[in-house]
Amino acid sequence: MSSTTTDPVLPPPVLQEVADGVFAYVQPDGTWWVNNSGLLVGRRGAAVVDTCSTEKRTRAFRDTVATVTDQPVRTLVNTHHHGDHTHGNWLFGGATVVGHEATRAGVIAAGVPGDQPFWTPFDIGEVVLEPPFLTYTEGVTLWVDDRRCEVTHVGTPAHTTNDSIVWLPEQRTLFAGDLLFAGGTPFLVMGSLAGAIEVLEQVVAPLGAETIVPGHGPVSGPALVDEVLGYLRWLDGVARDSHAAGVAPLEAARSVDLGEYAGWSDAERIVGNLHRAHAELAGGARGCPIDVPAALADMVTYNGGRRLTCIA
Repeated sequence: MSSTTTDPVLPPPVLQEVADGVFAYVQPDGTWWVNNSGLLVGRRGAAVVDTCSTEKRTRAFRDTVATVTDQPVRTLVNTHHHGDHTHGNWLFGGATVVGHEATRAGVIAAGVPGDQPFWTPFDIGEVVLEPPFLTYTEGVTLWVDDRRCEVTHVGTPAHTTNDSIVWLPEQRTLFAGDLLFAGGTPFLVMGSLAGAIEVLEQVVAPLGAETIVPGHGPVSGPALVDEVLGYLRWLDGVARDSHAAGVAPLEAARSVDLGEYAGWSDAERIVGNLHRAHAELAGGARGCPIDVPAALADMVTYNGGRRLTCIA
């Protein structure tokens, strides 16, 4: 279980160069609302992949960017609409914010964040809503000098209904957004279990990425895809068995042995994931609306009644 009564002492975020002029901004420990971002540095400008959940964290990211380039951030790509990847968009004034059409809609629908009742309290700070204002339906090519960056919608709900990846073919480097968590439990409440499996099998794995920057957790290699697929396939079996037996998601999660996944952070996400999977097994379309607050409340119950730990 990931929740604790006191926050751990963590190392600070690190800007890790993963290819020439390509950086991952990794924020330990990668749990709730603590995500990764990316930076691509060119001679006449830079591009950023995702921002951070809080004003303080995004300001720190922006200050870190300034340590490696004095060029302006001209383009900011959002991999999906969740606030840990978009709340800081407004702090990169002058950048063209790029995202899928549904990412724009999702940011607008979520609105300016208020109370977060399911998580331990954390200070989001000021957020000025800044949804993507350059959108696409399938994808767009971003250029940083002569470096080609392919921004592609994955084609089906997975982590959310609007996930995109950023692929650098010459560097064999992938910014995966929250399609991949390294050392953390995937979260599918607003997406699709079947879709997530399909995307990893048919979109992500065939790329043959050598370096993967996940949405949360440390920079990884290609083995991460198989690790996450292993969890998703295992979860699919749990979902099918429990749905066929008429066992509710919370009780199914309580009765199952997490096995090799017990050490992954935020284990309570299995409950929300089962809520999503059961909805689809009952005939719902991928990404169909479900009662997200009810799923989160069940996750808190699974967590012993303790709020989900957030150190953002």
